[in-house]
Amino acid sequence: MRIVNVVACLILAFFLTGCASVPPLNFSVPNVGVSNKKIDAEMKSITVSLARPDEQKGDIQAGMEGVPPLWKSSLEESLNRMAIFKDNSENKVSLSVKVLALDIPSFGVTFTTKTIARYELINRADGSIIYTQDISSVGTVSPGYAFAGIVRARESINRAVQNNITQFLQALETVDMTKPMFPTKK
Repeated sequence: MRIVNVVACLILAFFLTGCASVPPLNFSVPNVGVSNKKIDAEMKSITVSLARPDEQKGDIQAGMEGVPPLWKSSLEESLNRMAIFKDNSENKVSLSVKVLALDIPSFGVTFTTKTIARYELINRADGSIIYTQDISSVGTVSPGYAFAGIVRARESINRAVQNNITQFLQALETVDMTKPMFPTKK
């Protein structure tokens, strides 16, 4: 009788797992509004890359090569919705993002993914770094979100990156083009 109960539980678990579809990686930040502040610069380019092993501040699991293009498109979307840069400005800037950590737990009940990314806003005219900061964030998904661990893990990645981008957008409103953090020497 005990074997029948175990088999029934396994079959039920199999069917419940089959019902949950794995969400796509989606870093699109919800509820980004138009900024009241404008930065006197035109955004010319955005690059996002994974850190080299000697630059990392945590794990970046294999298979994360698809993250930078998705991170970049979410940043572009958020910056467009925020309308913080002036398209007709004589000042031109580039945004460089280096993903320093994307630490995803391999198993667990509650999944917490940790991300660290370095954001640098660079003046294209003289190479000065107007803004730079390493931003750390987490994305946590509880067991009530989905039965399947892979679904919770994927959603924790989405939330961690969305939270990271959100923190950057908030910090961006404090940037002053006339006061670069690291001016170039003339």
